[in-house]
Amino acid sequence: MKLFFKNNRGFIAFLLCFGVFRLAIADWNPVPSGSMRPTILEGDVVLVNRVAYDLKLPLSDTAIYQTGNPQRGDIITFTSPQDGVRLIKRLVALPGDVVEIRNEMLFINGVMAEYSGVQTLAEPLDNGSTTPALRATEHIGGNDRTVQFLPDVAAKRNFGPVTVPADHYFFLGDNRDNSADSRFIGFVPRKLLIGRAHHILVSAAIKDNWLPRLERLGQRLQ
Repeated sequence: MKLFFKNNRGFIAFLLCFGVFRLAIADWNPVPSGSMRPTILEGDVVLVNRVAYDLKLPLSDTAIYQTGNPQRGDIITFTSPQDGVRLIKRLVALPGDVVEIRNEMLFINGVMAEYSGVQTLAEPLDNGSTTPALRATEHIGGNDRTVQFLPDVAAKRNFGPVTVPADHYFFLGDNRDNSADSRFIGFVPRKLLIGRAHHILVSAAIKDNWLPRLERLGQRLQ
């Protein structure tokens, strides 16, 4: 065993450094669900900056240094306060914000989002069928993003108004009618934020033929 470590100490040191790097600095996150469609698709693997907001001790939620503050519109990976599952959603409301949803329309501090470029399409479902979908560009708080609505799917289309508590955040999926987000899991405390997702590393059509989607490689997340 001693000889093994001696002969492979360089490789072992690399693995240790790589492990620390992934646990504390950067990571990649496979996305298995469609809650962020059309921004992120099932089968995308996204790059996550773990030090975008806090430098944490590896394998813990303990922050040792604050590196930045989450901003409205950031796409963030976090640990669900409900069941501990890692999720990826869009941050829509900050501490102190009043957030409300009325008939799908998002309000932040009493100001309704504007919607433009509405498109109709057929959205695939897990059972192989499709359902009508509406996509639009949502403008609010200086942020623009593409969101999707599924009129024929049972969903929570009204919510709030609620005030986001101190040191907590409110998240929504871009696929508004197919997302278990803060409407269901509640506010997310800062200590459970993992990092900001910023690019797609690789992508494969896991709901179809598993072929790589080369056009998505390296795409910046908006």
